[in-house]
Amino acid sequence: MSDRLNQSQDFEDGIAVAVAIVGRDARGELAVTACNDHFFRITGGARAEMPVFPAAFDALFPGGAQPGFRAKLQECFRSGASQEFEQVFPQAPGQAPEQACGRPEGARRWRLTLKPFRHADGGAAVSEILVTGVDITAKLHLAHELEVSTSRFRAVVDSAYDAIVTIDEQRNITLFNRAAENLFGYASAEVIGQPIETLLPEKFRARHPQHVRQFADSVQMSLRSLSPPRMDESNSVYGRHRDGTIIPVEISISKINVDGVTEFTAVIRDITDRARLIELLKKQAVTDALTGLPNRREFLDFVDKVLGTDDIVSVFILDIDFFKKINDGFGHDVGDEVLRVLAKAGMSIAHESKLFARWGGEEFVAALPGADAGLARSIAERLRQRVAQQDFEHAWRVEPVPFTVSIGVVTREAGESDVDTLMRRADRALYRAKASGRNRVEVG
Repeated sequence: MSDRLNQSQDFEDGIAVAVAIVGRDARGELAVTACNDHFFRITGGARAEMPVFPAAFDALFPGGAQPGFRAKLQECFRSGASQEFEQVFPQAPGQAPEQACGRPEGARRWRLTLKPFRHADGGAAVSEILVTGVDITAKLHLAHELEVSTSRFRAVVDSAYDAIVTIDEQRNITLFNRAAENLFGYASAEVIGQPIETLLPEKFRARHPQHVRQFADSVQMSLRSLSPPRMDESNSVYGRHRDGTIIPVEISISKINVDGVTEFTAVIRDITDRARLIELLKKQAVTDALTGLPNRREFLDFVDKVLGTDDIVSVFILDIDFFKKINDGFGHDVGDEVLRVLAKAGMSIAHESKLFARWGGEEFVAALPGADAGLARSIAERLRQRVAQQDFEHAWRVEPVPFTVSIGVVTREAGESDVDTLMRRADRALYRAKASGRNRVEVG
């Protein structure tokens, strides 16, 4: 008997998990016939203080046997069926707090397995239970920390002002936060597992898979790890709302490797208001504030582009006759009204692709792509007559003020490509019109 116990003890001491063999003594009480050192971590006792095996089960627990543990052992004897359960045991005396995973109470959780078996001992049949235990305190602590970190991550992601969307290598959406729901109009459950192209305008969908592959293979990804991705104008793209609305957005993308699987996470910012402001500023930069017409810069850019082709183009420059007298006699408010009247009349010119603009002061200009000298003169003459005859509709803010205009017309010469040269010729033609008595058209 003692030889067998010694052999069992040597075997169990070499196992990394807690192991014990529990039987019954002559009175039918639970008795431990052998156990390894790890088992004493469960009992809270110490091998040096224990009696020689077999030892009474209760004697191994200085603080008193655990009722739950005892009940499970007795049930296992009665049923003959294996059992597996988890139970919390107090910290062993003298065990450092850090060994208890930082828990002040020192309690540790074990997963125990009870397996009944029978063997012959001296010719008699003996029933015993093999007890194995694994300390899962650290694992549970780690799982708890992971759960806390995951909850924290989800809270941050869901409370983020910007939309956050993650896709896998197949471009399927795997994460879609609350801001993304608000931005795109989809519930998370509707788009998880769906291709990212769902969120793109239709004209961008066909080429998007290629862009994703290029981004994934780009050597720049290694450089991105050195600095955080930025949001700026170069990253401006467009998204598509559920209702079909196109949304200007700004985006920064990170490539992440998770257990050998590549994911792409995009932080997306709605820049609709900014885009509107930019468009407004662009428009203001090329628009005359008083008349709403294109300004000198816009006109020069327009003509310069036409001169970059071989197309014919005519331009004319127009000046309000005796405008200073209007300002001096009626006041600048009336002068401004006259400028607005002329702007409205000039916009009524019937010519495809025309551009009528304010040149500065009381001068206006028109560009007439495709118009030769004869057609350009005819258009300018019709405009002069309409102004002189007040042949246009306008809701005057003051009493209507009669005025006339002088116009100088020129047509692009063969090989002419300099806009300044063209406008100087038009200005000379205007000067001749004014010198010849005003309220007339001159062709240069």
